[in-house]
Amino acid sequence: MALTINTNIPSLIAQRNLDAATNALNTSIERMTTGYKINHAADNAAGYSISAMWETQLGSLDIASSNAATGADMLTTAEETYGLLTEHLQRVRDLTEQAANGTYGSQSLRAIQAEIVARLQEIDRISANSEFNGIKLMAYKTAGDGSGIKSTGVNLQVGLYANEHSCINLSTDLFKDASVHGIFKDMTTTPAGNTKSLADMLESGGGNTGTAIADLGSTTSATKEKAIQSFAAACCGMKYTGTDLELTDVSAKEMLAYLDAGINEISSRVTKIGAAQNRVESAISALDVQSQNITASLSTLRDTDVAEESSNYIQAQILQQASATLLSTANQLPSMALNLI
Repeated sequence: MALTINTNIPSLIAQRNLDAATNALNTSIERMTTGYKINHAADNAAGYSISAMWETQLGSLDIASSNAATGADMLTTAEETYGLLTEHLQRVRDLTEQAANGTYGSQSLRAIQAEIVARLQEIDRISANSEFNGIKLMAYKTAGDGSGIKSTGVNLQVGLYANEHSCINLSTDLFKDASVHGIFKDMTTTPAGNTKSLADMLESGGGNTGTAIADLGSTTSATKEKAIQSFAAACCGMKYTGTDLELTDVSAKEMLAYLDAGINEISSRVTKIGAAQNRVESAISALDVQSQNITASLSTLRDTDVAEESSNYIQAQILQQASATLLSTANQLPSMALNLI
């Protein structure tokens, strides 16, 4: 190699390697201090894009899990409310069986009827006030003010996408009317052993003439009150005249089968709610597994391997020091030309 003054090739080589060692050292420092081996798109363009997508998915999975947990809380609220309704209905049945014994006079039956009325009114009150986040759970299927359950039910967004596999539908069957009318309105068949249908019991067999099952759900308070009084009177083997109670020849035991059917109706609804809860809980578990797997993949792609990077750091540091030392030596080479002059 020629000995020149204006151009120092060894110095340029040493400078280039010093720059490379310094850049490698800075990269190692950045990766170890941030904990990420991908800090810029230039570090790994494909990896940067993938990690950004996975981060978005992780955030969405957290929201989806929260959505599913909120749905489970909604179902739990409905289930526990049904538990209260069952307690009141079981008490009504106990009182009806007590009234059917035939050892109670009219005064005692009036007292029993009064408690039954209070229990039935409480069932209506609880069902009307049962709500979750402003949504009525069992008073109505739909409501004009938007507080009711939609005709399509409740859709829980428990996935990342807008397809049917990312949604759990809680059908309107889980949110039926749970008032006295809602529980007993479909009882049109006379049970075996009974001589009168529920409609007959309310209207003539022990209730008030002109009272129908539909009146239990009337929006007119006077009509609804008369229907509740007639229902309670039938449970006591009595007739509500609109102002007073009268004994009849119909036994209160006729109402036991209907009350049993009402309790079974609530049990059936709660069973459906329990099945839906299991499905939602399964969705939460699946979301947790999916989130864990994506987090592990993201860590593999993006997180710094400190052991490996510390080795790179030491290597870059040594190369930087060596390059700096050799650069100093290379810068002295042109001065040898003075010895030849």
